[in-house]
Parts: sequence; structure tokens; C-alpha cells
Amino acid sequence: MTGSASHLHPLTGRTLLLVSTNYAPEHTGIGPYATQLAEHWAARGADTHVLAGMPHYPSWRLDPAYAGRWRATESRAGVTVHRRRHTVPPRQTALRRALFEASLLAHQLLAPPRMPRPHAVVAQMPSLAGAVVAARIAARYRVPFVPVVQDLMGAAAAQSGISGGDRAAAVAARAERYALSRAALVGIIHDSFRPRVQALGVAPGRIRLVPNWSHVSRPSASRTKTRARLGWAPDRQVVLHCGNMGLKQGLEVLVDAARLAPGVDFVLMGDGNQRTALQERARSLPNLRFLPPAESADFPDVLAAADVLAVTQRASVLDMSVPSKLTSYFAAGRPVIASVAAEGGTADEVRRSGAGVLVPPEDPAALLAALKELAADPAEADRLGARGPAYVDEHLSAAAGLGRLDDLLAEALGTDGSTAHEGAVRE
Repeated sequence: MTGSASHLHPLTGRTLLLVSTNYAPEHTGIGPYATQLAEHWAARGADTHVLAGMPHYPSWRLDPAYAGRWRATESRAGVTVHRRRHTVPPRQTALRRALFEASLLAHQLLAPPRMPRPHAVVAQMPSLAGAVVAARIAARYRVPFVPVVQDLMGAAAAQSGISGGDRAAAVAARAERYALSRAALVGIIHDSFRPRVQALGVAPGRIRLVPNWSHVSRPSASRTKTRARLGWAPDRQVVLHCGNMGLKQGLEVLVDAARLAPGVDFVLMGDGNQRTALQERARSLPNLRFLPPAESADFPDVLAAADVLAVTQRASVLDMSVPSKLTSYFAAGRPVIASVAAEGGTADEVRRSGAGVLVPPEDPAALLAALKELAADPAEADRLGARGPAYVDEHLSAAAGLGRLDDLLAEALGTDGSTAHEGAVRE
């Protein structure tokens, strides 16, 4: 057969709606994955729409470009983005998080996007509002609803340490059960989510593994020049953490490690609701610096300029997800040190990649011992670092990750010959 139709992408000509609270210009967390997915579908001929919040992450401050705007519709790289205003809590409590989700839910339900009838609705979780809104829009049009579980708010709230977390966890779990029970198929980014998703009422046969991918480019600048530009001494070990500075991350371990090791430089790059508290804790430490988030083009080079890249979590957190920073770390080609629980998605991914070492969470002495070993054996540090890009090439390429999501949606739509969507849409 020579007709061009045989070579069309399975989603070409479809109208798709992605519901994701976070979206470009947000460049950390879930936002980059939502953005690349929507732009991928648009580039392959789908009429792609996104229902999103106003940019605010990871600083938890409204982007000044959107100040005073209640609704906005914009075109970004061929994607029509419909934005709705919501509260932005500068500090996290159970009540403020509930108000954040409630404001998203109310505004998005009252003012759904004006767009042609979609063929399918996809949602990025852990947003509770986004999942519920997406499920209801899909039910209204009687089309497949496909949530992708990046994290689960119920589990996160129970472990967060936020005041009122237990009550918030119960409410979140009910919302998650409501949304997931209405899904044609459910994507999970790591197998550690499978039992929790099943416990929320999803049949095992409706769950598909769709791991995230490394969404950043490879470093291109000279490490020496980048370090000089950043003011990092060539003879000092530099430990870098990038991304959100929230309660879950437990970044106090890095502050305490800096206090114990004046000969090691620590850099916290990013923003978040715990940044001010961390700065206060580190006030007298000359070997700990705070940097704003790097520009997207500079981000890979900054990561590669460090000697060690750190990912941390509080000891009470059993994290099923894989932080987006970890896929970026692997691409940078530097060894990773993970101060996390031995169980969970982060630890599993570090072990699977072979690109780093694990140490117990909230244990600065153990972290410093691992750093000392890496500094004493540069060849081993280089070997660990080299495993990261190799792992990205083998398992975390954007083409592979986006292709898995294409397959998930095609299956839900029945374009692969399946009937996954039948009977799954209901009020």
C-alpha cells in the first residue's frame, strides 16, 4: 500500500484535551512533561488543547506576566492553552492546599475550555482538581478519560508533615478514587504506584506503565568555564541540589552537612515554600549558596558543572514517584547521591541506573561519608556519572517516553484494535 494515510500518526486529526495544572513557562516538576507531551501531539497533527492553571511553580508565586488575569487563552508551539485563575498559597498547610485545589476545581468547572468536542481527555495527576475536571469533561462528551499518575496526593499528604495532613489525605484519596474509577486506562510512571492505584479501585488490567523521560538536553559548555562563571572553585567539591524546596524534600540535611564539612561547597538552586526557612537555617554558612532557577538553556551546563548532584527526601516519605530532577541529573553525566528511603521510586531508579549511591535520609554524617568516598576516587565518580547518559539513552529517551503515551492513548481510543474505552465513561 503506497497511500500516505498508512503512515499517519495514530492521533493525527484527533482533538485532544490535556488537563494539567502545571504547564510552560514552568520549567521544573510536571510542567515540562505536560508541555512536551502536548507539543508532541500538536506536531503530529492533533488539534491539541491544554486546560492549565496560572504559572506559579516552583516559587509558589504567581508569574507577574499573568497578574490580574482571571482567564487566558494563548497559543504555544501549536497548542491552545486555556488558563484559569486560582489561589497560590505561599506556605503549605492542609487548609491552604485545599483552597488551592478548590479554586482550581471551581473555576475550571465553571469555565471549561471552549473547544471542539475532544476525542479523549488526558489528566496529569497528582492534581486532584485536574483529575476530577478531566473526568467530568470526558463524561460530558462520552469520550475516554486517561489519567497519568505522576504522584498521588493522598499518600503525599499523609507523609508530608503539613498540619492537618491526615484529614487532607482522606479527602484526597476520595477524590483520587472518584477520578481513577472513571478512567478508561490509567498510566503510572513507576511500578511502585501499581498497588496504590489498585487499592483505589482500578482493575489491574487497566493499568499501563508509562515512565517519564529525560526532558533536558545534554550539556554543551565546558565544565571549567561554567564553574568559573558561577564562581565555583576548581579545587572544591561542589554538591548541587536543584528544583523545588518544599517540606517533602527535607533539604535541612544538606544545610546540616554543610555545617559539618566546611571544606565542601553546597549549592541549592531553585525555589519553593521552604526556601526562606532554609536560608535562615544556613545564615552563617559560607560554604552554602542559594541560586535562582537556571534558564532552560543554561540548566544542563549548570548541572554538569557540579561534582555531585543531590536528591533528598524526608525520612517519613515513602516516595513512589521519580522526581523530575532525577532524569535531568542522569543526562548531566555527574554522579548522584540520593538521601532517600531505601524503598520507593527514587531509590529504585538510582539502583537501576547504576549512576549514583544511596544513603539514609536525614543523615548528614552518612551523606558526608559518601561524598568523601567520591572525592577520594575520581575514577569511580566518573564511572557513576557516565552511567547516567547511558541509562537515558537506553531507557529514558523522549522518543520512547512519548511513544509509550501515544500507545496508551491509542489503546484507550481503540485505534489499536482494543476496546479499552468501552464502559469506562460514566457520570
